[in-house]
Amino acid sequence: MKEELMELFEQRAFARLRQELANLHPADVAELLQEVDADALAVFFRLLPKEEAAETFVELDGDLQQQLIERFSDKELKAVLDELYADDAVDFLEEMPASVVKRVLRHADPQLRADINQLLRYPKDSAGSIMTTEYVDLKKDMTVEDAFLRIRKVGTDRETVYTCYVVDAARHLLGIVTAKDLLLATPETPISELMETQIISVETHDDREETTRAFDRYDLLALPVVDHEGRLVGIVTVDDALDILQEEATEDMQKMAAMTPAEESYFKTSVWVHAKNRIPWLLFLMLSAAVTGMILSYYEAAFQALPLLVSFVPMLMSTGGNCGTQSATMIIRGMALDEIKVTDLLRALWKELQIALLCGAILAAVNGLRIYFQYGRNLEMTLVIVLTLIATIVIAKILGCLLPMLAKLVKLDPAVMAAPIISTCVDAFSVTIYFQIAVKLLSELQ
Repeated sequence: MKEELMELFEQRAFARLRQELANLHPADVAELLQEVDADALAVFFRLLPKEEAAETFVELDGDLQQQLIERFSDKELKAVLDELYADDAVDFLEEMPASVVKRVLRHADPQLRADINQLLRYPKDSAGSIMTTEYVDLKKDMTVEDAFLRIRKVGTDRETVYTCYVVDAARHLLGIVTAKDLLLATPETPISELMETQIISVETHDDREETTRAFDRYDLLALPVVDHEGRLVGIVTVDDALDILQEEATEDMQKMAAMTPAEESYFKTSVWVHAKNRIPWLLFLMLSAAVTGMILSYYEAAFQALPLLVSFVPMLMSTGGNCGTQSATMIIRGMALDEIKVTDLLRALWKELQIALLCGAILAAVNGLRIYFQYGRNLEMTLVIVLTLIATIVIAKILGCLLPMLAKLVKLDPAVMAAPIISTCVDAFSVTIYFQIAVKLLSELQ
């Protein structure tokens, strides 16, 4: 498809190109524009129908949005802004330099400018920062017929008409009515009889990640946002919620891999920034691993008396690290989905302890048989490995459960306590336990 469209562009067959672009979804057009050169970018965009152009603009990344704005005439810029919803305008303005923001605000109509300024005042991680102020509001003394007249009047400029919000004269949120309720009711039915008064809502300063979880929990298409007095100030729509969930999941994955989260995508982030995000954690983990080295040095005499002990250290450390990572991943994900709370600490610890004992018993039995027959039926050596393996797995599972929940308790992101940190802690514990058991049980070390 890209090759065909570029061929039409090179042939200057703009009428045909306009028709082909009009048949594409805005997201597909945006993907195409990511790959064209700077000269073709503005030409392609200008060929788009007015409404599709605004939807495509929202799908573009910040660099291309800035390139287009710099090439727009004042008239073109205003045409795009007139089609944008306030929350979409705020999303791209947050990434723009001050000069671009000033130009955009100068050409935005007064209502859009006021909405943008209002949304920009909220903290970046709050529900207010991701809401839109464009919704359909109704009064409870309206009839269904009145409601449809209201929707037809203002619905074109609203982000969604599938859910309408019933407010009083002071804009306090009283209830919610869906388009389905209105369509199935008779024209003379009062809105007060149709509206749902048990409302799920969030406040403007609630955490945006907690806000987006409500969409999954309650199967919502939109979520009303109220101020501290219960007045409706905006709504969060499901498309914005999905964007936030994707951002938060990416951020958690980066933290779990012991990296500072990057603001930009992989290729847009410079080599220096990538390294800067990784080096501090790598240094911390490298220096932390020195503790394990000190423990090994302390038991140097044991190595000399029985060199075979060293060959089992990698297996014990990797098994412990893997077990700890499994538990940490399950606990962190459970907390992210709100399935596990800090108050569940004792329940989670008990469950992980049972899992650890079961896993430890099976792994120890399999490995014990291998070692017993492989190393000359040495019962003492086999017993050392079996006991160490069980103890290591139990400690790893407990740490994998405990550390993320403690992080949450002290207001840290649980994802920080993920695989690298837990593996480092488990390594030190497993080596210490190993040599303590070995010294006590093996006659060669007495």
